[in-house]
Amino acid sequence: MTPDASLIAALVAARAAHTVPHRLRAEAAQWSDQVLGILFPHLDDAECADAAALGAQVTTARTRLGALGATPAQVERFVAELPALQRALTLDAEAMHAGDPAARSVDEVILAYPGFLAIAHHRVAHTLHALGVPLVPRLISEHAHRETGIDIHPGARIGPRFAIDHGTGIVIGETAVIGARVKMYQGVTLGALSVQKSLADVKRHPTLEDDVVVYANATILGGRTVVGAGSIIGGNVWLTRSVPARSVVTHESQVVKRADDDGIEYHI
Repeated sequence: MTPDASLIAALVAARAAHTVPHRLRAEAAQWSDQVLGILFPHLDDAECADAAALGAQVTTARTRLGALGATPAQVERFVAELPALQRALTLDAEAMHAGDPAARSVDEVILAYPGFLAIAHHRVAHTLHALGVPLVPRLISEHAHRETGIDIHPGARIGPRFAIDHGTGIVIGETAVIGARVKMYQGVTLGALSVQKSLADVKRHPTLEDDVVVYANATILGGRTVVGAGSIIGGNVWLTRSVPARSVVTHESQVVKRADDDGIEYHI
């Protein structure tokens, strides 16, 4: 049965209001994958065996970034950042290896750990975000989100030697600031106390200073919330206020004996 002409006309008109190319999401994801392959042979689908092959890949990545909407100046500034990105991500991989007894090598972390893949795409996306490239950084972060279950906004500022253990369910908001040598477990949220659109340009997400450890399923909210250096935030903690350096914040559970009936008494 042929669709009604007026229905098709309405759909065409609605689609015409959106001008973003339909391939942009896939192309942004493929480009970020290519960049990570340039930085690490572990992730290199093109199998660049020598300097000439690697140089050709860099040239292709430069051209593709321009096609994604970056200006020539933004493209060249990004390419100039590639060695710094490689160094930063190597430090992240080393931190994950050092902090996880199950990790046998740094190579294993780079090849197999979703936490490394998430921070790798984030550092690429954040570099583009800082250069002012539109939309593509967010598409890369959502690519990483789909691949790893870890949601890091490209605007988040993350210091060196960031270690993610397991990682599924982590959410790090746009204005979060994370210091050096921070370790984070699965299910952690660095979120906002308010989602009002009028606060879009305000710092809405917390700051974690250096050497903080945040255990599984902790929720830390608010742009004025600062977790002091060297602090430990326990699992399932709900935190909306700042804590001083070297604090230990725990979620205390009370264990009680079951009643004689078929109910379970508990208090958290």
